[in-house]
Amino acid sequence: MELMSGALVGLVLLSIFVLVIVAKTAVVVPQQAAYVVERVGKFAGTINAGFHILIPFVDVIRYRHTLKEQSVDIPAQVCITRDNVQVGVDGVLYLKVLNPERASYGISDYMFAISQLAQTTLRSEVGKIDLDKTFEERTNINTQVVTELDKASEPWGVKVLRYEVKSITPPQDVLAAMEKQMRAEREKRAVILTSEGVRDAAINTAEGDKQQAIKASEAQRQRQINEAEGQASAILAVAAATAEGLRRVAEAIKLDGGTEAVQLRVAEQYISQFGKLVEGSTNLILPANVADVGSMVALAMNVFKQQGGGDSTPPAVPPPTYRR
Repeated sequence: MELMSGALVGLVLLSIFVLVIVAKTAVVVPQQAAYVVERVGKFAGTINAGFHILIPFVDVIRYRHTLKEQSVDIPAQVCITRDNVQVGVDGVLYLKVLNPERASYGISDYMFAISQLAQTTLRSEVGKIDLDKTFEERTNINTQVVTELDKASEPWGVKVLRYEVKSITPPQDVLAAMEKQMRAEREKRAVILTSEGVRDAAINTAEGDKQQAIKASEAQRQRQINEAEGQASAILAVAAATAEGLRRVAEAIKLDGGTEAVQLRVAEQYISQFGKLVEGSTNLILPANVADVGSMVALAMNVFKQQGGGDSTPPAVPPPTYRR
């Protein structure tokens, strides 16, 4: 009985030993992971995803690394801008292990080192710009931080993919001043837009008045041209009619009895105009023979004959004597 108990204990111990050996030698590495193996305290290699058998009590898994892209939260810190304003800045960093051996032996803790380096680089980049430019230069800040971190982390076997600034928080008094500035800028833009609207309206009104004046002047000019053309046509028509009348009068005078008709017409016109002259004035200075219609008709006929080609010698006309 005692022998059976001893054999059972030995079997149990052997089973435990076998299990320990298997646990030490059989390793399953998950996908997107890499284990660094040391053999007797010295780097032996890196095993990737899959099933692996190690040498018991000789090979030891010293470091386990994930090959996935990792995000590291960069704690908020106080940065001083170029214009000496303190702002709180935090961000998030994305990195990936490319060389597990360097990540294990190149630095003791690459996550802590990269986080600290990101903070110092961020303070340096924020110190190069003014407060008003920090919000506009976020992309530039991200690029510069990634560039500097990538240079430093290359010997560590770690690739810094990108960095993003999450928030930039100025002090409360600076926020209040910025709010006032933005309000003033909005009011300024509103005033400018209003003045531009008034200016455009005035320009449009002036342009309309100008066009109206131009159209009115063109209409006035055209009306004057039309009136002038009408008056010219009327004058030409009157002149033509007068010429035609004179021509016919001349032809009628040449007929029998024309001279007597002219004398009669002259006498009538003389008497008519003399009557109007007397009616229109109270004091007149007239020739002494003004009432002698016959002599005046004779004088007119002599002029008519001379103009008509008769005797060129003018008739003897006695000089007029004036009386009141």
